[in-house]
Amino acid sequence: MKLMGPFVQALPLSELPLKGTLQDEMLHVAADAGVVVENGKLLTYGSFEALRKQYPTAEVEFMDEPLVLLPAFTDCHTHICFAGNRSRDYAMRIAGKSYLDIARAGGGIWDSVAKTREAAITELTENTVARANRHLKDGVTTIEVKSGYGLNLESELTMLRAIRQAGLYTKAALVPTCLAAHICPRDFSGDEKAYLHWILSELLPAVREEHLCERVDVFIEETAFSPADARFFLEKTAAMGFGVTVHADQFSSGGSGVAVDAGALSADHLEASTDQDIRKLASSDTVAVVLPGASLGLGMHYAPARKLLDAGACLAIASDWNPGSAPMGDLLMQAAVMSAAEKLSTAEVLAGLTFRADKALGITRAGADLQAYPCRDYRDILYYQGRMKPAMVWKDGEQV
Repeated sequence: MKLMGPFVQALPLSELPLKGTLQDEMLHVAADAGVVVENGKLLTYGSFEALRKQYPTAEVEFMDEPLVLLPAFTDCHTHICFAGNRSRDYAMRIAGKSYLDIARAGGGIWDSVAKTREAAITELTENTVARANRHLKDGVTTIEVKSGYGLNLESELTMLRAIRQAGLYTKAALVPTCLAAHICPRDFSGDEKAYLHWILSELLPAVREEHLCERVDVFIEETAFSPADARFFLEKTAAMGFGVTVHADQFSSGGSGVAVDAGALSADHLEASTDQDIRKLASSDTVAVVLPGASLGLGMHYAPARKLLDAGACLAIASDWNPGSAPMGDLLMQAAVMSAAEKLSTAEVLAGLTFRADKALGITRAGADLQAYPCRDYRDILYYQGRMKPAMVWKDGEQV
């Protein structure tokens, strides 16, 4: 048993609801606080001095500088298993080239597919570990990681194996997701519907046999898969026992409605969601995941986070860290900048980065995953728009 503290402030966030708007006045801010950790789990928190008296035999980890304690973050949407980069794409984009211009020049998702297919599993594993550890240093202890740059049997399996191996070499918890339904690959001899059938009949049974993941994603978009085809695909994957999530409403509406009807854990992106889409998401158990990193990387508007919260949705915030549209991968900075544009309260941002993001992954936080910032007031964290990073991070009660 270990007692950690004293912290100038500690914000457990445990009293906040899963859905809807949050005011900062709803936050419980414990002053001069301590936390008690036992067997990697958070046992209790409260006044540091009171806890010292209550647990006199506990090992004490003293904080020798002013720190604000928060739950660690969860990034519920990333693509950090990949090879190469797409800096050429980015240079073309900021010079005014369109998505189609970039694709015709050999860029786009297919560029990442080609580079990832060429990479050995050791390279993909090392890349994923390095990115996960950077996230870990920034207070992100749980990270969803998608495949989707393989798009054939061996390469998709290699990506998922690399994600599994990476989990052995980082203290961050990695949650793998099969995104073989990213786009229909150029070298597949059939249309989008046939490709989805191939995933169902050939790839997912192999994924299941090796226990490589429990989640499946599909990109619903004009350049990817239609709502009708995706609906069929999600029904079949759910029947196979996979949890499902959806890339929805990024450039056009239609995907989030399919996600809700399929009982998806989350609908992610939502930049093009209509008022009708927002109402449907808010009335469901599907988490609305917004990805400000993609908006920054593509130079487009943010998802309607304010409207989603006002309608009563469960809103999570994720980085979308990927080599194309969201290469930055700085979750806190992205959330802080979007909060200024969308007028999100500090409570709404912190909830969206923690327990609401956990809900998007279908997980309940069990371990003592914590982070402490070098300040005296929790409001400083967003005020510095991501420049302030945690001074200490704990995974399952152990400092990392």
